[in-house]
Amino acid sequence: MNQSFYIGAVGAQMQQRRMNIIGDNIANLNTVGFKADRSDFTALMYQNHRGAEEELPMGVGTRLLMTSTNFTQGPVVDNQRTLDYMIDGDGFFALVDLGTGEVSYTRNGAFVMSELERATGEVDENGQPVMNKVFCLGDNEGRFVLSDQGGLIEVTDPSEKLPIGIFDYANYNGMQQLNDTRYMPVDKNGGLWYGTGNLIQGVLEGSNADLAEEYTKVIESQRAYGMALKMVLTSDEIENTINNLRT
Repeated sequence: MNQSFYIGAVGAQMQQRRMNIIGDNIANLNTVGFKADRSDFTALMYQNHRGAEEELPMGVGTRLLMTSTNFTQGPVVDNQRTLDYMIDGDGFFALVDLGTGEVSYTRNGAFVMSELERATGEVDENGQPVMNKVFCLGDNEGRFVLSDQGGLIEVTDPSEKLPIGIFDYANYNGMQQLNDTRYMPVDKNGGLWYGTGNLIQGVLEGSNADLAEEYTKVIESQRAYGMALKMVLTSDEIENTINNLRT
């Protein structure tokens, strides 16, 4: 079959995947600490290549190579909450899940006071450890915020500025996205260090997704999708014409 048929089909499929990414960005316009994703495309091989054991088949058109994240800083959002924090500059907040030991990173500083039971070091008459309830800074989803020393942050007076840690990596390329605002580093991100950003209390960092930019991408994808389908339709009509001439 004419290669233009496959080029159009692949192009339409890739634009549909791009639209899904754009839709997720638009849906998170008001999500605190959200970082917009972008689509990176690459051309497929246009001829066969000899591999180590067999010939590598050629591709047609372009495909979505990867989805990268734009980590530029978002706008300031003032909710007038004392437990809201924002990083002005580079770096992340660190969140630890005490159940699994997993440490993830986020720019979402909408924190709360979370109750935690800690052993006092004493035992009761039954030999059981005496537990003391304290309030530590958490993300309201069962995880706790790490301090600049890597420990939990006990909250006694929410109006006071807390010793929240700011951590950073050499580069953010390829960081694993766990949900809309949490990320997990991979090997190529390098080693962990202290972030250079400034901690600001009482404000949050808003989503860096830009509605005008995302709508522009929607129009681009819709038109590219329509052109790709037109190519598929035209290629099919050409094949039908050729087949009819043979009969």
